[in-house]
Amino acid sequence: MANDIRVCDKCNHIRLKSIVPKLEKMAPDAEIKIGCKSYCGPCGKRAFVYVNGRYVSAPSEEEVLAKASAFIKQPVSK
Repeated sequence: MANDIRVCDKCNHIRLKSIVPKLEKMAPDAEIKIGCKSYCGPCGKRAFVYVNGRYVSAPSEEEVLAKASAFIKQPVSK
């Protein structure tokens, strides 16, 4: 099952040019959707991403990536 990751392009606490490649490396099978998530209150205060339906936030981009890694589904090897 592919990972579903959503990133707000208006968030003040992340840079798309740096976070998207890191997310792609963490979850190569992910479908990364970029756009406003209509979550402007928290978005103005902390970095956040949605990973497989879970809202993950942290004070910085690096911290949010560390927290998000716990929700990345790993491929099942046969």
